[in-house]
Amino acid sequence: MTPRETGPHSSKNTNSQRPELVVPAGDLERLRMAVHYGADAVYAGYPGLNLRAYASGFTEEEFARGVDIAHAHGTKLFAAVNIFAHNHHIEKAAPIFKNLAQLNVDGLIISDPGIYEIARQMAPHIPAHLSTQAGVTNWRSAYFWQQQGFKRIVPARELTLSEIKQIKDNTDVELEVFVHGAMCMAYSGRCLLSAYFTGRGANRGECTHPCRWSYALVEEARPGDPLELVEEDGVSFILSSRDLNMIDHIPELVETGVDALKIEGRMKGLHYVATVAKVYRDALDHYFASPQDFAPDSKWQEELSKVSHRPYHTGFYFGMPEQVDPNETRHYLQPCLLAGVVLDYDSDSGMALVEQRNKFVAGESLEVLTPRGEPFTLHVRSLYDLDGNEVDAAPHPRQNLWLPVPRELKYLDLLRKYASPPSQEKS
Repeated sequence: MTPRETGPHSSKNTNSQRPELVVPAGDLERLRMAVHYGADAVYAGYPGLNLRAYASGFTEEEFARGVDIAHAHGTKLFAAVNIFAHNHHIEKAAPIFKNLAQLNVDGLIISDPGIYEIARQMAPHIPAHLSTQAGVTNWRSAYFWQQQGFKRIVPARELTLSEIKQIKDNTDVELEVFVHGAMCMAYSGRCLLSAYFTGRGANRGECTHPCRWSYALVEEARPGDPLELVEEDGVSFILSSRDLNMIDHIPELVETGVDALKIEGRMKGLHYVATVAKVYRDALDHYFASPQDFAPDSKWQEELSKVSHRPYHTGFYFGMPEQVDPNETRHYLQPCLLAGVVLDYDSDSGMALVEQRNKFVAGESLEVLTPRGEPFTLHVRSLYDLDGNEVDAAPHPRQNLWLPVPRELKYLDLLRKYASPPSQEKS
């Protein structure tokens, strides 16, 4: 087969194709959360060869358990083994891929050709996905990797929708594109700042995120006299990117023919994973229920504003990003905090068993997030410890509490609270 210069490559490249929703899973708990809130697939770093060295992560036993949990719910699991390997990593690779072959994961996310060669030897039956770190920016490059045996490619984040469609039209490889989450100021995440400043290489999974540090501009002959370059609080965040948010553009994404929409965030917490997965699940389901009548729902952006994030934009999808307001904050915004995770529900008493994550008290109003339907306000009338004693608040971190709830809740439903009181509470 040779690549085609023009025209769609198959009947699957149509508006009717439903892309997978691929959600990050930084550890076993977040994997369960991603599955609960609607992921079609989760991606998780296998210990030893992934790009999140400082995430809480998985043990080998937990990773195996994660595969079982995902498959039991009809969810795929892709193993991220996308480190750019140095020589000392090579000896680790063969046993890792032998383990992954036995676990029967649904895909291997790889960026390093040497690591890929070992993967083909040890786990030839598992589909290979080319990581965005490989920096695919054109259809010829995508075709090359297709010829090497990759089933799916996650292209560079610097591409427009038109460029992505051209790749799709001229190859038979699946495409998975990032649609939400943090972006790196380095090209396709290939950052050298972390290694330069701290000795911790971003492409070895050890990034210290120096693009989010504060910087001042200094003229060489005046080292003690930093120049005025102020965005806020006397410092500049000129290297800190906005976060990607494509929730209002589901039709445009689907029309490119991509096979999967990917959420960034293996370092993010439970609240982020649950909320973002739920919103994109809702948007995709609404679109495919009636494509001709689809319109973005303002409530989706409202929900996405509640998770920890930097100001949003649409990245490079519509060309060069718009100019940034110099007065715009580049700190993380976090209006809501995770208050608790539902562990159980007792239908006889109408009470939910909740594990506290951030302190809340009797008399406080929380918001309940479930996989389906809109969040609703819960007024905490009373709290009880496991012995049935009424308490005003949990005295210990992650303590389990019973509290009355107005409707049945499920395992892994979430309670959240505003970090500061909202200007107008939801009814």
